[in-house]
Amino acid sequence: MQKNWWKINSETLIDTPFLAVYEDRVRQNIERLISYVKGDTQRLRPHIKTHKNAEILELFKIYNIKKVKCATIAEAELAANQNVEDILLAYQPVGLKTERWISLIKKFSENHFSTIVDNLKTASDLNEIAKRNNLTLSVYLDLNTGMNRTGFSISEDWQGLIQEILKLENLHLSGIHIYDGHIKGSLEERNVEASKTFDQIISQVENINFDLKIVAGGSNTFPFYSKQENVECSPGTFVFWDSNYQTHLPEQDFKPALAIVGTIISKPTKNTFCVDIGYKAVSSENPINKRLVVLNDENLIPTAHSEEHLILENRGQNEYEIGDIIYAEPYHVCPTVALYDNLQVVNKKHQIYAQWPVGARGRKNTI
Repeated sequence: MQKNWWKINSETLIDTPFLAVYEDRVRQNIERLISYVKGDTQRLRPHIKTHKNAEILELFKIYNIKKVKCATIAEAELAANQNVEDILLAYQPVGLKTERWISLIKKFSENHFSTIVDNLKTASDLNEIAKRNNLTLSVYLDLNTGMNRTGFSISEDWQGLIQEILKLENLHLSGIHIYDGHIKGSLEERNVEASKTFDQIISQVENINFDLKIVAGGSNTFPFYSKQENVECSPGTFVFWDSNYQTHLPEQDFKPALAIVGTIISKPTKNTFCVDIGYKAVSSENPINKRLVVLNDENLIPTAHSEEHLILENRGQNEYEIGDIIYAEPYHVCPTVALYDNLQVVNKKHQIYAQWPVGARGRKNTI
């Protein structure tokens, strides 16, 4: 790996903390993703929750990736504004969100939208609002394969639910959606576990007398689904990668393409110093040893964390002074990106040359 790939020329630095994105590495990661499906970009539906960014959607289009998955209506609107052809909201719309979903579809009538359902009541509610608006809505049946977060259990009669959905005149059942983020372990363990449920689903899909698309998986099970025919894969973290997946998914050769940049602001003791990378600068849902990895020096260990402050203990021999720049890789990149209004874009010369807004950071854009 390129030594000090993360270091930015000092004359282009801005006030910290900020997120730096390395465009050449993002491009390499997109190219690597495409190689896993042997160049068939029709089998890719990347999740945009990681980047929430229009410029990366434009990169997808350059690489002939024309379908995306998203988790919020703000993300769906961002994708529609960038003329992404096919947008799947993988978050069942309920209550007032249903009205927003209809407004989005009517505003961007040239785009193809779909969403997920996991029960007959929600499907019926969507059918009714579609009927009132003279629309036919595309839906996927969300199946629960063991994560127990959303979805209709595959151990129950989901084929019967399909037959009921088919009776709803203003819904079009496009296919099946599977997210199995609970599957962890070695590559072999993940492949075996994903195969068990997928084979069970496929054997029953074959008994249904019409074609169903299958949208499946995230980063953990991408190696399995990338090898299955007629399956759209939905990893998202690949664009930036993070220290969690770098450690636990070593078979996926994506490069870290994002860094948190901070400054040493104080040296309260001989062996500790404070950096301006607080809760508000890096996702902090995990224990302190799983929030970030310092890139400058493996001997700089996080020991305390608060809203605006990160305490690092220096267990090595290198000396650091107030004002020195610290670079870190987040453990969980997706919610880290959502903490920032903009991404600072770094070129091959290690210069910040552009700023990309995190356009779907908020819960709402215009709809």
